[in-house]
Amino acid sequence: MASVAPAPTVFATEPFNPEQAADAMRKAMKGLGTDEGTIINIMMTHDNRQRREIEKTFKTMFGKDLKAELKSELSGRFEDVTLALLEAPRTFDAKELKGAIKGAGTDETTLIEILCCRTNKEIEEIKAEYKRLYQKDLEKDIQSDTSGHFKRFLTSQVTANRCSSTEVNPSDALIDAQELVKAGVKKLGTDESVFNRILSLRSYNQLKEVFKAYQMACGEDIETSIKKETSGHLEQSYLSVVKLVRNTPAFYAELLYRSMKGAGTKDKHLIRLVVSRCEIDMGLIKEEFERNYGKTLASFIKGDTSGDYKKILLGLIGEA
Repeated sequence: MASVAPAPTVFATEPFNPEQAADAMRKAMKGLGTDEGTIINIMMTHDNRQRREIEKTFKTMFGKDLKAELKSELSGRFEDVTLALLEAPRTFDAKELKGAIKGAGTDETTLIEILCCRTNKEIEEIKAEYKRLYQKDLEKDIQSDTSGHFKRFLTSQVTANRCSSTEVNPSDALIDAQELVKAGVKKLGTDESVFNRILSLRSYNQLKEVFKAYQMACGEDIETSIKKETSGHLEQSYLSVVKLVRNTPAFYAELLYRSMKGAGTKDKHLIRLVVSRCEIDMGLIKEEFERNYGKTLASFIKGDTSGDYKKILLGLIGEA
């Protein structure tokens, strides 16, 4: 992934008092009605580690499960965001993957967004959490829900074997670039196995060099070639890796844009993107969003959501 300075929009509260926060959460839900404003404020002013500490302290103090209490008090998308914020990041990923493959139909966009965009360590943690939660093997579940070259590419990502070196080798990049040219634009049909191997094994820094060498070798950008040579979910997954490598915040800005543009909102995608990036690089994502789409991320959220759902999302992106 592109190496950039972190720019979170949600920070840890210092000094941190979990007892005080847990007590405030209880008061917000006690009696008639719910004080949603207090819940939103606590959720957006504490980081994930602190929120989970508040959850634990709540149970210790009151003998009640905070998630269960919130479920009985909240509803709709506001409830979804609040509960997502109480999950450890990789637990949240594992649950999102399960949701993407259970039942009729598959949410391929979710599979791509998580499996093609996490580090080796994160994928290993997701697999462990998936096993713990569902007593099933993530790789096998994904393979039974997908097919063809797309299935192979996702299997490669789940293997979590991408080179982690930060070193760049230009001569190796040139060899890979030439192989990609032969496998795509110079070939009748496409040898997807070559794209799969290089996009799955090489480090992000090395891939940047490969893409530069590719442009020099065939006079065409790698993204253009991928769009010509592939289609559907395979194209989407290849392009995700390329875009992530080139400009991580711009890639996430595009995903946020896609979750809200046009008729209807892809709320699950919007929630996952905001929750998963607000403590990492949401500040940079907001900049890229405005640069690329001519409007602020906040204005899109305001136009696509309402009520407490809108308030908590705006709070998480630092626009409360």
